[in-house]
Amino acid sequence: MITITKLDHVVLRCRDFDAMLSFYRDLLGCPLERSEPDLGLYQLRAGDALIDLVPVNSQLGQEGGRAPDRDAHNVDHICVRVSPFDGQAILDWLDRQGIGHGGIERRNGAEGFGPSIYIDDPDGNRLELKGPAE
Repeated sequence: MITITKLDHVVLRCRDFDAMLSFYRDLLGCPLERSEPDLGLYQLRAGDALIDLVPVNSQLGQEGGRAPDRDAHNVDHICVRVSPFDGQAILDWLDRQGIGHGGIERRNGAEGFGPSIYIDDPDGNRLELKGPAE
């Protein structure tokens, strides 16, 4: 039997590596932990998990087929738990950064229903910023 205890990592193929790196590292605060440029693998720390960025023109990226875009995503969305979660402060910060969002919605997650905000990264991957369960 297999028991999954947490998200380990997510791999995102990206068209514009510099924009994606800036979004996840500089805007969302995920430090670059490891890189293998010859392979085309860049790992950013997101709490206990990793977000791997793989440029589509790299060795690894070419294995995945055509490049993702706003109509052909690699994933539906990635959900990351945000703590502390001050919804209005997060919305204000997103607005100042010029990042579109749909406001705060009540959605279910691993810990139950609670507030969340959807945003898109530069390659159109949907990211859910999840608050605590009710």
